[in-house]
This record gives sequence, C-alpha cells and structure tokens, in this order.
Amino acid sequence: MAATRQHLHHLWRRRGGSATTSAVVGLVFLVFSAVGLFVLTSRSPESALNSTESILVDLTLVNNAKEKGALCLDGTLPGYHFLKGFGSGADKWLIHLEGGGWCRNLELCSARKQTELGSSNHMEKQVPFIGILSNLPSQNPDFYNWNKVKVRYCDGASFSGDVETTEHKGTTLYFRGLRIWEAIMDDLLLKGLANAKKALLTGCSAGGLATYIHCDDFKALLPKTKTVKCMADGGFFLDVNDISGRRSMYDSYNEVVHLQCFFPEEIIKKIRTPFFILNPAYDAWQVQHVVTPDVSGPSTSWRSCRLDIKKCDSNQIEVLQGMRTALLDGIRGVTEKKDWGIFVDSCFIHCQSLKDYLWHSPNSPRINNKTIAEAVGDWYFDRSKVKEIDGQYPSNPSCYNLVFSQPYKL
Repeated sequence: MAATRQHLHHLWRRRGGSATTSAVVGLVFLVFSAVGLFVLTSRSPESALNSTESILVDLTLVNNAKEKGALCLDGTLPGYHFLKGFGSGADKWLIHLEGGGWCRNLELCSARKQTELGSSNHMEKQVPFIGILSNLPSQNPDFYNWNKVKVRYCDGASFSGDVETTEHKGTTLYFRGLRIWEAIMDDLLLKGLANAKKALLTGCSAGGLATYIHCDDFKALLPKTKTVKCMADGGFFLDVNDISGRRSMYDSYNEVVHLQCFFPEEIIKKIRTPFFILNPAYDAWQVQHVVTPDVSGPSTSWRSCRLDIKKCDSNQIEVLQGMRTALLDGIRGVTEKKDWGIFVDSCFIHCQSLKDYLWHSPNSPRINNKTIAEAVGDWYFDRSKVKEIDGQYPSNPSCYNLVFSQPYKL
C-alpha cells in the first residue's frame, strides 16, 4: 500500500515482506494484561523447577535501532524483555508481541508519547513473565523453559507503520512500527533465534492483530527452523454493525487507514504458516467498543450489560449471540485446515494467554476438559487436532467472566 507524505497520519505504506505485512488494519483497541499475584524476584529461570514464584525480566533496548530508523513515537529506542531458555528449551523460541491500541490521529499519537505505549522512557524496567511467558512448569507446561521474549509496543499501529516523521504542535512523531519489528527480529536472530529448532510467534489484542500481519514474515526469517507456528490471542476483531446499525468502529478509525481496512477474517485467507486462533466468543472489549460503542448511545440497560454479561437481558444476549455467529462465520474458512488450531470459548473476557489463572490453572476455562495451555500445546506439538468451539453463553461453567466498574478505555 503506497503512502503519501502529505497524509502520514492516514496511510501506511508497504516496506517489503509478504503480502500479509502490507495488510493494514483499521481497528483500534487496548490491552489490559493482568499482573499475577506472585511474589516476584530476580533469579535464574532454571530455579522455576523448584519454585512457585514467577520471575521479573529486564528491559533491553535495541542500541542500533536509531541507525535503522526504528524508533518509538517519540524517537526513543524500542525494546523487549528476554528470558533465556534452558535445558530442552535452550534452542526453542517464543516471541510475544505486546498490544495496547492504536492512536488514530496526531493529537492522540502525541499524547501517547507520554506513556509506555509511545516511549521507552516510560516503559517498566522489569516486567513479570506469567501465563504463556511463565518459567513455571505448573503454569506453562509446554513452553516454560523456552527462550521467551516480550516485544514492547510503542508505535501505535500494531508494528505496521513505515513513514518518515511528521510535526504536531512543535513536536516530532515517528511512525516506524515495521522498522521496529525488523530491528528487534534482527537483534533476536543474533542472540540465537536464527538457530531455533522450534519457534512460536504470538501476541494479545493489538499484538494478536500484529501476529496475523507478521506471521508469514516470521516464518520467512527462519527457513531452517523445523517448526514455526503462530498464535493470536484476542486479536480477531469484527467488522460488524453496532446496536445503532452503524459500522461505527470502521468509520471511527478510518482516520488510521484512509485507503482501505483489512480485518483478520481477510488476512487469514493469505496466511500460509500454521496458525492458532484463540478468541472468546464474547470478547469484552468488542462488546463494549464494537457492538455497544459510546457513539451508538447505549441505553441504561446496555450500560449494565456491557459491564457484566450476567446483567444482560434475553434481547441483549441475542445480540451478543449474533456477535458469536459473526466470529464463527469469520473463521469458517480455516476450520478445516489440518495444521490450524482453534479455541473459542464462551467467556466474557479479553486476552487470555498472559493471565496465569486463564492460561493454565485449576480454575482455567476449559473446553472438552482442556485448558487453553493444553489445547495450544496439543496443537503446536501435533499431539492432536484442536478445533475447540464452545457452546453459547452460559453453557460453560468453567468460564471466568469479567465484571467492570467502567468499560475499557479507548
């Protein structure tokens, strides 16, 4: 997709790579990743074998990123958190792409520069690795001892932008998400990713969408790796009408992508790499901002329903069942692909792989008695086919359903 310099905040252009990379997404969303209730300490990952504690992992900045033009919105260096693998996982890699919404105009992107989502100056110097990033066998039985990376998100466009700079009220903005992706991958290749025998690219929400976009590119980076697969968590955003009958999300974020919007249901038609779709049928973020956005003027009853699915009446549940149907229609084309996996539960939740109590615990959601971690592991290691699609709400008593005091913020 060619971008004009006069409309930097509207268009993104392609900068090499596969056709999937050039697919630009026109939805904005936020990720709220819960921090586990573990006592955190700095120690070696091997100690997880005899521990019940998760681990804090330091932030690494990409020192040569500036010469590659790979910069956060404010011009600071991009970064990631890297936990070295050990034992049988020493030559296996799991890369997680952080999410955190899009900034749809210069005003919002400028404000984002003052946060960890636009500047490495504001990023935490250490973060806990839990869920799919955990180094605890009890939490993460299949990937606990792999090399694991959390890639920080600071470009505001799911690692997809590639334009020069623009000015806004005397400050400079850098839209360099694609260059950030390339610079961090280059750095990781030098640290051992190039010699990986197995690799998994994953991400949550905005990072899940980035996983759809970059999956085939990731595979292309590792031509000698025996097994390369991808898994998107909560990134299958729907192009559906809201309760007022409008495509309000499409219209609202047409500022981000002026020429054309691509949704995951279109992107997945082009992905060649084995892929796993992890998505709740009643994604809480989408219920609040796709089905019942503020611009649709939700009634008082809808305001209660969008905060707590148990407070939805029968008519509202019927609307949400339509959302579930749209999701299942969107993935129908890949349900028969033998090397693809699916786990669609009936929970009112958003992003499940980075929460220890959802990924793999005695209280985790299950379909056919499998936790999400077990389902993903069975798919990745070809232990069994995984096409797990839950029944309609409220059929699954193992679901963990969020209750909000206020909706997710845009």
